[in-house]
Amino acid sequence: TMASPALLMRVVASAYSVAEKAATIVRNVMSAGDLGIVEKTGANDLQTKADRLVQMSICASLARKFPKVTIIGEEELPNDEVTEELIEDGHCEEILKKTCPAQYTGIKEEELVIWVDPLDGTKEYTEGLLDHVTVLIGIAYGGKAIAGVINQPYYNYEAGAGAVLGRTIWGVLGIGAFGFQLTEAPAGKHIIVTTRSHSSTLVNDCISALNPDSVIRVGGAGNKIIQLIEGKASAYVFASPGCKKWDTCAPEAILHAVGGKITDIHGNSFQYNKEVKHMNSAGVLATLRNYDYYASRIPNTVKQSLVP
Repeated sequence: TMASPALLMRVVASAYSVAEKAATIVRNVMSAGDLGIVEKTGANDLQTKADRLVQMSICASLARKFPKVTIIGEEELPNDEVTEELIEDGHCEEILKKTCPAQYTGIKEEELVIWVDPLDGTKEYTEGLLDHVTVLIGIAYGGKAIAGVINQPYYNYEAGAGAVLGRTIWGVLGIGAFGFQLTEAPAGKHIIVTTRSHSSTLVNDCISALNPDSVIRVGGAGNKIIQLIEGKASAYVFASPGCKKWDTCAPEAILHAVGGKITDIHGNSFQYNKEVKHMNSAGVLATLRNYDYYASRIPNTVKQSLVP
């Protein structure tokens, strides 16, 4: 008889289905028309009904299947009873068929930390920039992001009526990443993707110092990593605090699974153990290729302004 799949693969396979359910919730809230927007710390820090329902759905669904896993979500939510219609019990068979990398086969539930951003790019969601929106489920072990799921609920939404909406990208270190076409940015071009709604003098000074050919400003960390792995941008640069662990965990796992690199502005790796502070206070630098080129050109004035 076949051995049952390793815990990690079961968690990723479930997270895949849970993310697809999340996408349905995101689309339903938008089409119902009442976003239920609440300001958290200000006009650029919003929470909608979709953020709340999706986080409840993801956390409750995964906690029911994997009760000893630590799950950390972006939203502070009351511990309401979660209705059954928010629970997703399915899993992706395709993922279970993949062989778990040897270094992860012995993982126990209590050793995993799942970082959840129920709706990355909330501000863009409220403004109708729907292709910026992602649902992020990142899986960490030993403080490292080792697997991730990114769902784009509105992928393809400009393709017109009848187009299949949404897609799910997933990856595991040592296996690879799937659900998209890996593409490198044009050789010799320096295209930087950065924040759309959290700009500052520091953010802009850092980008100017890199002398880019062009700058793309979009919402969402998940969306920015997708720009890198699909070859639309060569570097993701954000010289500012503000990004959190739930923004970077899933994208990091997917980027690392295809040979890319993400760090803070100083070149430090992100830590994802459950005790860690949530803020990535020294910004973000990520590339699919040529990391050293960009890292070596970050000005010291910028580094001095951002304390890890």
